[in-house]
Amino acid sequence: MVFLPSLPAHMQRRAPSRRLGVWLWALALCLCLFGEGAPAWAADGEGDITLSSRYWIDASGVQSVDEVAAQPAGTLVEMDGFRSFSLGSSALWMRLDLPRLDPSQRWFLLLSAAAFTNEVDLYQRGADGGWIRQRAGDHLPVAQWDHPDQTPVFAIDAKVQGPVWLRVMNSPTPTSPRLQLLTENSLQTKRYWTFLMVGGYLGFGLLVLFLGWVHARLYGDRAFVAYCFYVAFMLGFQAAFTGIGGLFFWDQSARWNDMAPAVFMLWLTASGIWFVREVCAVSRHHRGVDRFVIAWSVFGLLYPLLYVNLQTPAAFAVLNLYGLLSVLLSVALCLWTWRLGEAYSGWLVLGFLPVHLGYPFPALRSAGVLPDSWAMQYAVLIGSAIEIPLLLYILHRRAKDFNENRARLRALESTDPLTGLTIPLVLTLRLRDALRRSRRYGHRCGMVLVELANHAEIVDREGREAGDRALVVAASRLSAVVRDVDTVCRVSDTRFAMLIEGPQRPEQLKLLAQHVVARGLERVPTLPVELTLRFRLVSATLPESGDSSEAANDDERLMERLHRALDRLASEPRRVVLHLPVRMPAGA
Repeated sequence: MVFLPSLPAHMQRRAPSRRLGVWLWALALCLCLFGEGAPAWAADGEGDITLSSRYWIDASGVQSVDEVAAQPAGTLVEMDGFRSFSLGSSALWMRLDLPRLDPSQRWFLLLSAAAFTNEVDLYQRGADGGWIRQRAGDHLPVAQWDHPDQTPVFAIDAKVQGPVWLRVMNSPTPTSPRLQLLTENSLQTKRYWTFLMVGGYLGFGLLVLFLGWVHARLYGDRAFVAYCFYVAFMLGFQAAFTGIGGLFFWDQSARWNDMAPAVFMLWLTASGIWFVREVCAVSRHHRGVDRFVIAWSVFGLLYPLLYVNLQTPAAFAVLNLYGLLSVLLSVALCLWTWRLGEAYSGWLVLGFLPVHLGYPFPALRSAGVLPDSWAMQYAVLIGSAIEIPLLLYILHRRAKDFNENRARLRALESTDPLTGLTIPLVLTLRLRDALRRSRRYGHRCGMVLVELANHAEIVDREGREAGDRALVVAASRLSAVVRDVDTVCRVSDTRFAMLIEGPQRPEQLKLLAQHVVARGLERVPTLPVELTLRFRLVSATLPESGDSSEAANDDERLMERLHRALDRLASEPRRVVLHLPVRMPAGA
């Protein structure tokens, strides 16, 4: 059980504890529904026959079926329970005394856990009394099995009476054989359900992988790249672990069919640690820890080269230990960076939780602690089916928040922090462009300089915060009276400039000035009733007719003249609007 400290207050409001509980209950329900030992469609004589068998271990691993069958009956040991066998170079022989079978049906013996069985041979006497051998296992290409399937399957002749011998060899992983006797119809139904479940999982995984790559291209975030590798290796691991890959994708390669589960498991774990490093931003908090995490991931990516060549119990122990420690490392990194302020690290622990809860089942099964079962085979698959979309959603929210923050930072470079209007530099550039267009096309544009005349009175009566709110409201009302193509800018503490794109006539500019003054007199909800926004403004149409000199379009001199006119207007309290024609002699 993973212990997660309480989340911050702003995260507790959205904490998905109930949703997580629903997912975990759904996982448990799936295990209960599909984890039964005997299928629901079993007919008479069908079912699990593992416990009705007897076994003997050939330490030399070279004895033939005749030698084993000739041994005294007391040599064999009854299978009193589901158990695992660490064989090494030994061979496990199982004697199956089959019940009387309906000869009108075709019967098959199914051995589960194809990803952990190297060599499996079934011996049954033929009509002539000789042994008929059927072969399967990872050391033989699936295409060369007598009955190619995701897991070893052998045909049983119902007309022949007598025991059936099964020889199993597996190294370095332990083996825990589970044997089911099925009719052809039951076997086909079992196949269909397996293909439906695994195929749906792989199709869903490919869809999520595509969405992850789209997000990586959209946001340019390396965390999505690591996520795509993690999902790809997860799909490869599940295809190899369930035997679907050996049946459909690499049915001609026995070597890769044997190595694929371990290799994909190592790559999956290494990419998962890399993914945690990117999401948790470990490099931002501690350089030494970041280097250790990188080395840990690189080890997981390169260790398959050593494991494939060694194939020893010690190498397999290192593989299991690497997987277990990686789970602990990922949780520790998430909690550590979450405590340092990385909010999404806490969510990442919840995202990984379904796989972390399902991981012990196949890990303990491969270590020989637990026998094979349906839960051992599909626990990680069900957990990853829940985990993969959860991680994508967490990454999407993270990238969206970061993208919004970057957009705000970029906007700060061209907007006023208090009012959100454009900065004077942007106004200057747009004014120059407007003057060029006016000269080229022969029409006029407008320029209005507005001052919040009673800002000092508002500050004296209500405080500086009220004065700032008044400036924000003033900016909002000035923006509301112009068009989208026009520009409103705060040029000083209490003054605003409005560039009205052409063509404009002086009458239209005068009408706009009246609207500005009227909007200021509307009541401000955050201020007392008697305090309204009293605007004082100066306007001009540009350029003046008959003057086409470059100096007439000088934006700096134009703004200086407007400011001087607005300063002179302050000495006339009863006058709030001045329409100023701009006249600059050539060469001024």
